[in-house]
Amino acid sequence: MRMRKCPKCNRYTLKNFCNLCNEKTITIKPPRFSLEDRYGKYRRMLKKSLKNT
Repeated sequence: MRMRKCPKCNRYTLKNFCNLCNEKTITIKPPRFSLEDRYGKYRRMLKKSLKNT
């Protein structure tokens, strides 16, 4: 599962279509690897919550 971005309203989602404008979303490039990962905590929380459902 990859993060997607709406090109029209610049919102991020995991769905193929934006909830607000119903525009088709595009996949974004993965972030660069860094030992000081600021958003790793949130990605792990998302992965864990998706695994439990």
